[in-house]
Amino acid sequence: MEGYVLHTYGSERYLRHAVASVITLRRHDTVRPVALYADEEQIQLLKTTGLDRLFAVLEVLPPEHRSIVGFKHHLSKFKPFEKSLFVDSDIVWCRNPDPLWSMLSAFPFTATGLEKADAWFGGPKGMGIIWDRLFDRRRRTMKRFGLTYLPRVQAGVIYADDNQTTQRITERAQQFLARRKETHFRSRLDEGRSEESCEWSLAMAMSSLDLPVLHWFQGQDSPQLDFIGGYVEYNEDFTEVNCLYYTDPFIRGLRGLPNETLRNMLVTVFSKLPGRGDFMWVTPFALHFGWMRHKLPYFRLSDAIWEELTRSGPPTATRSDQDQEATSPHTNVVEADEMSISG
Repeated sequence: MEGYVLHTYGSERYLRHAVASVITLRRHDTVRPVALYADEEQIQLLKTTGLDRLFAVLEVLPPEHRSIVGFKHHLSKFKPFEKSLFVDSDIVWCRNPDPLWSMLSAFPFTATGLEKADAWFGGPKGMGIIWDRLFDRRRRTMKRFGLTYLPRVQAGVIYADDNQTTQRITERAQQFLARRKETHFRSRLDEGRSEESCEWSLAMAMSSLDLPVLHWFQGQDSPQLDFIGGYVEYNEDFTEVNCLYYTDPFIRGLRGLPNETLRNMLVTVFSKLPGRGDFMWVTPFALHFGWMRHKLPYFRLSDAIWEELTRSGPPTATRSDQDQEATSPHTNVVEADEMSISG
């Protein structure tokens, strides 16, 4: 059975994000069940508002797993469906995901990303990157751990099918994280962030087990694209989404520059080079609001959806046969007459 898995803890706004993401999912997929692992207060709030009906599986996330690595380095503990798609809560679903599931079916385990990580991946975000490049610390890390390549993992979308592979990947990632001081990767805690990153350790684990990533840049069939201001055309409720997609990797990479004026100038200049200016407008399966400076539209959307649902209640639909089968040894199925909604 195929199903989606989300997790959330802490502030109510994170729960709002998860609910909003499920609402956008149900516009396109009313069949596959959704599981949510959350803290006790959030689960109680869902039950109080009647929004627990949105989830086929609703389980308490243990305190020791209420962190990025606490959850994503232990995915085998939170896999209620045979084929589980772990997705972040700051995602808007934009189209029917059936073709995406077909793509994922080829993998025992994968995550969206790129075959080759750039110098910034897991490294210092300031001038320290110069020293990493000068001394080729990335290569030293790979050689020390016997890796021939280092992919870029974007852990907002992770697919797990084979249970043994999933456990091996997460255990290997835990081991790499424990040996971080032997690598060139930086702790995000040292940068003032509240949580450690799971992505570079998952990338090393996937490389060591020779498991491919699911390339997130696939033109019209991109699994997910980042929401970046000026690169996305959308309406207020995100029922219509089109992303500007440059086919040249270098031009596409400029989208992340924080200064919009500089970004647009460089794109204009370099896109005039022969073969560099090709672009298309695409609708990805999912739109990910992973950049902090570009999250405001999703905050507005999630607040609007939450206010509407808590005022009028969730739309209802008949529980699917898949939802009724969504039990597993370590999960409880929420008993309700309506488990899925239509948007």
